[in-house]
Amino acid sequence: MNSPASNPRLNRVNLICLGVTDLVRSLAFYRDGLGFETPNTDDNPEIVFFDNAGTKLELYPRELLAADINAETPPPTVDTQAAFTGITLAYNAKSEAEVDAVFAKIESLGGTIAKAPERAFWGGYSGYFRDPDGYYWEVAYADSWKFDDNEMLIIE
Repeated sequence: MNSPASNPRLNRVNLICLGVTDLVRSLAFYRDGLGFETPNTDDNPEIVFFDNAGTKLELYPRELLAADINAETPPPTVDTQAAFTGITLAYNAKSEAEVDAVFAKIESLGGTIAKAPERAFWGGYSGYFRDPDGYYWEVAYADSWKFDDNEMLIIE
């Protein structure tokens, strides 16, 4: 019989870490602007974890994150303001009005709108913004969506 330790399954994402250039600015964007919850009350922390339903979001200085991966030869960092990294994050809203409300505040928080919300080819309503470090977020809604007890989208 195989034990879980001898046959691991990586079938979940527990933590998403964003390497950021200015932790204070990113903390203000996510905590104060978008309402992400954190037990951290320090306005100049070394690291931040947000208490999201389902997964955690972490903010950590980009240079320190690269050094954590390999202190002797850290991977080259990418200017996320200039390049698309091939990764997007997503927030699944529960109404079109909620999507619009998020986009109404993005620029005032230091983010940029990459694509204003519009009807999407897949039948929903969706748009993209970039956080202060250039990470892309999709905010989307569809009438057919259902959520579990952790506010995670159920995909059937």
